[in-house]
Amino acid sequence: MPEGHHLHRLALDLNRHFTGHDLQVSSPQGRFSASAAVVDGRRFTGAKAVGKHLFVGFEGEQWIHIHLGLIGGLGFGPPGPPVGVVRLRLATDEVAADLRGPQLCALITDTELAAVIARLGPDPLDPDADPSRAWRRIHASRRTVAGLLMDQQVISGVGNVYRAEVLFRQRVHPLREGRVIKQRTWQAVWDDLAALMPIGVVDDRIDTVRPEHTPEAMGRPPRVDDHGGEVYVYRRHGQPCLVCGSQVRKASLETRNLYWCGNCQRRS
Repeated sequence: MPEGHHLHRLALDLNRHFTGHDLQVSSPQGRFSASAAVVDGRRFTGAKAVGKHLFVGFEGEQWIHIHLGLIGGLGFGPPGPPVGVVRLRLATDEVAADLRGPQLCALITDTELAAVIARLGPDPLDPDADPSRAWRRIHASRRTVAGLLMDQQVISGVGNVYRAEVLFRQRVHPLREGRVIKQRTWQAVWDDLAALMPIGVVDDRIDTVRPEHTPEAMGRPPRVDDHGGEVYVYRRHGQPCLVCGSQVRKASLETRNLYWCGNCQRRS
């Protein structure tokens, strides 16, 4: 599932292509046709992302709420005949944005938008976000810190890659309970996410290794993985830790995979 940095990147791209335009809005697949007709021809007022949610705004206080889910994607190209199953097309005479396979695509109002955002935890990509909102829930919870970081009502936008990597970078064992995490540790986790995720927005990929652990610095081959990016532990189970050389571990938690170094991230 795309993490928050990718949704923020999509919002930037939508704003770059469509600001100042009246959009042609359609549903080639047909499932969104009635809602598309409501905003077809209206002025685009801006796109924004909150966590893993994307909102596309139109005059008249109308928004298209998109959640990509596990298989969804939004791509840009020339406004020719749609290719594949396209749930939503946003277009001008020069460019089209085609949405395929989303978990959610719904037309909502300003009031409904505010209600969606109110249910979400603070987003590290929002410079005005308050990390203490997440801390209060983490500090009171017996759930693992790994589980809490993936709970979008606790913190928005963090997925499996950023979870694994920020916990490694801050030397936090993923199965440690939230209630035993110190506030200074949580602040360090938040600050690290707030530094790493904007880089992901710019590059549209996740890189988390420090300069001394890049392939060039260590004289090692670049990582080869369809997820891309240079990382410490994510999907590196069975390989040596880039810091200490111990074997990277893997386990399952709440149907998702955990990755960590048992030496660098001690449970106690």
